[in-house]
Amino acid sequence: MEIIRYAELRAEPWRNGGGVTRELASHPKAASAQDGAWDWRVSIAEVSKAGAFSAFPGMERVLTVIDGELLLLTVDGAEHPLEKYRPFRFPGDADTASALPTGDIRDLNVITRNGAFKGYTSIIELSKKRAHPVFDGQLGVLLQGQATVSPGTAGTAAPASDSNGTSEPAQAPGEPETLGRYDAVVGSDSRTPEVLGRGFLAVVSIDRVAA
Repeated sequence: MEIIRYAELRAEPWRNGGGVTRELASHPKAASAQDGAWDWRVSIAEVSKAGAFSAFPGMERVLTVIDGELLLLTVDGAEHPLEKYRPFRFPGDADTASALPTGDIRDLNVITRNGAFKGYTSIIELSKKRAHPVFDGQLGVLLQGQATVSPGTAGTAAPASDSNGTSEPAQAPGEPETLGRYDAVVGSDSRTPEVLGRGFLAVVSIDRVAA
């Protein structure tokens, strides 16, 4: 089970000085330090100053305000008020600028290469009674509240029999781990991680586009 701890991520300042970005994940990983060299990237940005967005030709973006009240986004001349927890999709090469009418915000960014991948963001309210699974090709990001994550039971070994025909118990799932705010759980289809708690979880799905 893989957890990306937000507190351990490096903050990368924007060229225009309007904020910083922390990358949660990208593909391929070897290209993560090069602008636009990856095929997809998931990151969290802290926006403290209005201004123009960097262009990402050949890409598509899904932006979600996850802290703060409102981001006023202008995309190719059209104004879009983005409220908290409402994902917004727009072209990466569009002429885009932001305003902060209610103060600083933090947003979750999903950027994918057109024709190769498609990104989606869903905001899920967590429950203490029913765990939410994070599947292969997904990231679960804790946005608010308190939660733990445990390895699921899918894919665990069945009880094994010894030479006398008696069964040995299957390997027990790992202990639950506490998630901090903005920590990300990497999905898996073998022992699918399950998130339990109270609050809100962003589920980012990266789907490969069929040729």
